[in-house]
Amino acid sequence: MLPTQSGSLRFFRFAGIQVYVHWSWFIVAVLELSTRQGHYSSPAWNIAEYLSLFLIVLLHEFGHAFACRQTGGQANEIVLWPLGGVAYVNPPQRPGATLWSIAAGPLVNVALVPVLFGLSYLGQNAGWGQTAPDVMRLFYWVSRINLVLLVFNILPIYPLDGGQMLQSILWFFTGRARSLQISAAIGLVGSAALLGLAIWWQSIWTGIMAVFLGQRCLISFRQSKGLFALGRIPRHTGFACPSCHEAPPGGPIWVCQSCQNRFDPFSTRAVCPHCQAVQVTTPCPHCGDARPFSEWQETGGRVGGFR
Repeated sequence: MLPTQSGSLRFFRFAGIQVYVHWSWFIVAVLELSTRQGHYSSPAWNIAEYLSLFLIVLLHEFGHAFACRQTGGQANEIVLWPLGGVAYVNPPQRPGATLWSIAAGPLVNVALVPVLFGLSYLGQNAGWGQTAPDVMRLFYWVSRINLVLLVFNILPIYPLDGGQMLQSILWFFTGRARSLQISAAIGLVGSAALLGLAIWWQSIWTGIMAVFLGQRCLISFRQSKGLFALGRIPRHTGFACPSCHEAPPGGPIWVCQSCQNRFDPFSTRAVCPHCQAVQVTTPCPHCGDARPFSEWQETGGRVGGFR
């Protein structure tokens, strides 16, 4: 499972984006700091190194969020946890919009590469290796941490950024469902290879990451089957989702928010035939965005008509 607001502490809010830190992040921070003792002359530098990692991950996630907003999507929440960070982005369900929303995160790390290595180079030429060795060690490790995060993130293992970018690129040619299925299958192979490396390296953290990624790939593979099934259902040609512009499928697949019975809001104009309750919002089964029924675009087809 991905981290959510549950079990997370509010950290700060910037540009309308709320940043949370999961409670487990602090435990891992203490463990990481304890294993890095001796690398610097003072523990304060270990703290500076970990805060630099925190900042790099945060900038990466803000890259996702701001790019998603550029596409017209929604991005209002970031959660930091021991396995990295998660920007909860909801771009328009188009391959180009999704690709840009995902690629912007690694591009932040790409932009940081010359900056961090440049600082190391300037410090070396300035003689900081002798006059300020802790500063040079900090530049050295932070630049390499950023590079490792970049390389790891672009691995084609779903849901890493590389796996999601692969899925978005395939989406242009194979459609959303097939692209998700292929990228999830490739991700399962990659997760298995990563687990093998974890055993070889005797790395607990790498093993945890491999298992987590494998679980996410399995979930995504099952989601692709649901998308295939959804694509075979006849559609209401009179409406289109305000976000992804897909025509809604027909049939009783929506659940009434009052009585929990299933019905088709596009045949009843969002009025439940069981309890007569008017639904506040109608979610799109394709992109998940829930909007008032009045915002669903009428495209000229008859209500209840299928294609």
